[in-house]
Amino acid sequence: MVDLDTPLKTLLGARAATLLADGLELSAVGDLLNHLPRRYHERGELTDLADLTLGETVTVQARVEKIERRPMRGSRRTMLLVTVTDGRLSLTLTFFNQTWRERDLRPGTTALFAGKVDEYRGRRQLVNPEVQLLDLEAGGDGDVGGEAFANALVPIYPAAAKVPSWTLAQCVRLALDSLEPVPDPLPEDLRQRHRLPPLAEAYRLVHQPDSRADVASGRKRLSWDEALVLQVALAQRRRQTESLATTPRMACPDGLLTAFDAALPFPLTRGQREVGAAIAADLARPVPMHRLLQGEVGSGKTVVALRAMLAVVDSGGQAVLLAPTETLAIQHSRSLRDMLGDLARGGELGGDDQATRLTLVTGSMGARARRETLAAIADGSAGLVVGTHALLHEDVVFADLGLIIVDEQHRFGVEQRDALRARGRRPPHLLVMTATPIPRTVAMTVFGDLEVSELTELPAGRAGVSTYVVPAAVRSWTDRMWGRIRDEVGTGRQAYVVCPRIGGAGADDDQVVGQDGEDGRPVRPAATVTEMLPLLVDGELAGLRVESLHGRLAPAQREAVMTSFADGKIDVLIATTVIEVGVNVPNATVMAVLDADRFGVSQLHQLRGRVGRGSAPGWCLLQTAVEPDAPAWQRLGAVAATSDGAELARLDLAQRREGDVLGAAQSGGRRSLRLLSLLRDEELIREARAEAVRLVDDDPGLDGHPTLRRLLNAVLDEESAAFLEKG
Repeated sequence: MVDLDTPLKTLLGARAATLLADGLELSAVGDLLNHLPRRYHERGELTDLADLTLGETVTVQARVEKIERRPMRGSRRTMLLVTVTDGRLSLTLTFFNQTWRERDLRPGTTALFAGKVDEYRGRRQLVNPEVQLLDLEAGGDGDVGGEAFANALVPIYPAAAKVPSWTLAQCVRLALDSLEPVPDPLPEDLRQRHRLPPLAEAYRLVHQPDSRADVASGRKRLSWDEALVLQVALAQRRRQTESLATTPRMACPDGLLTAFDAALPFPLTRGQREVGAAIAADLARPVPMHRLLQGEVGSGKTVVALRAMLAVVDSGGQAVLLAPTETLAIQHSRSLRDMLGDLARGGELGGDDQATRLTLVTGSMGARARRETLAAIADGSAGLVVGTHALLHEDVVFADLGLIIVDEQHRFGVEQRDALRARGRRPPHLLVMTATPIPRTVAMTVFGDLEVSELTELPAGRAGVSTYVVPAAVRSWTDRMWGRIRDEVGTGRQAYVVCPRIGGAGADDDQVVGQDGEDGRPVRPAATVTEMLPLLVDGELAGLRVESLHGRLAPAQREAVMTSFADGKIDVLIATTVIEVGVNVPNATVMAVLDADRFGVSQLHQLRGRVGRGSAPGWCLLQTAVEPDAPAWQRLGAVAATSDGAELARLDLAQRREGDVLGAAQSGGRRSLRLLSLLRDEELIREARAEAVRLVDDDPGLDGHPTLRRLLNAVLDEESAAFLEKG
């Protein structure tokens, strides 16, 4: 008898080495049982041969159509050509010096064939594939074929070149037959409430199903294991946060926040008022706030964040806004100064009596400016601090750090955020902001230890943005794109031209979600800022005031360009994604994104948010050289069809591996999501969240649930757990 921790060598002997090598990395019985079938064949169901991809190792179920023996040139050896079919298409199986296969592979025989998809003279083929007969009457091995494949469904496993699917099925069958009673990590009452089978039964249902219903039941149970582990870890994080004590922060009745609200030239939206009230209530509590603020592009998150910062300054504390790039930090600093006016000029001539000091900390500061700025932070005269990773240096000391706001938090590591939080005398409040739309299920998993607030309502007076896909191969469309930019500039407006890359010497330091070659077609070089600037100045945009902006420019140069653009001294800004977030120039009304297929859905939605921020209509023109039948074209069409960030977020998630969404690669975790679907399993995740809260409230250390605790420790090592701790 074996248990889940038993080494496979004990169960399988020498065969275990093959499962550990060849990319499978299966070392224990539990690893093998968690190596789940990729799909299932019904015994009479043939594989669709149209889905085969060159270079892939595949397992197909097909029927032998004909068989032919041919001599090999210059040799006494022979080869066997077997044609198999799915009823519509054919596939050639080439066997070298295996004429004995004629005995088994007679026309009409159905079998499983495993091998690497190759091509010879334009025809797809498998060379010397492994074979497993499914027709017992045609000569199948009764020991292997009879019991393992007599079920209604045949499991097809992710396999390797030397380990075909049916070998894995044999090993799994041996493991299940030898498995002793398995301690179940899910409490019995939970299983009963949600009608879930025990763990050992779930393994049998997914590996040896009698029906599709068996598969669904087993996979649902194993999905619950994944969901509950995540939600328990997050519930423990929330409980740990609740156990900390911090300083309550409340605005003064006639303080800085009141003065700011009175001077606002526009009314707050209903969403801004509601989210602001929730944040104010959090700040007033003696435990640290832990909140995520997500909002549509242009929904006014910065105003909400600033009001929270002012409430903290009113209480005698300091507030920090942490930005991922120097360009964005500078933009935030400028925006906050513009909104505050004299209220940001504390200690200066002409500053308001209630004013505080707003200071900027970046890595490019001169030594003297840095010394003066750090002194103002240390003595508390700087109530508002905006900065980049430079704020994480040990020489940055705060008088009384009360609130940290992290913008676009996914660009920061956990250790970086913790380094700043440790600077407070008591744990500071935390507000995480993102303009990247997040599906609800992702918010419940990746950000499950944060309270979530959403802003969906745009400020009044915004005219919105019209988005169009522009085929680069159609000259008339491209001419109209440049013509639209010239027309808008002619009426006094401004424009952006966005390129995927900087170009020139050196590595690009602006990030773009690449989609290169996703349909297998050759990929031409992407447009670059350095290439397009002279071409457009001498061509389509001749006579206009054109400048470039990208992350390789010196900070002072970037600041000068952005200031000139904001002041209307530049007509067209050719830029990389440094303008993706935080840039607010209401006079900019048109954006052309070159090689738009190189960007992800959420990134295009973010970029589009840079235009249409004033009363004039915005235009976003997505130029692409891909063909209309390519997946990238369909993606761009989806972006053009809707401005609903939530809908686009679901599309973006559907096109990415969910393990990437959870950050498994960055976290170092040993296991990412295998079964749980963040799109399909929203209800399951919600139920698991409620069960996790109940469990942790009743038993914070899981002392009464040792098997669940062991699973939690096994799945979430320290790095994985740290990743889940979003601050």
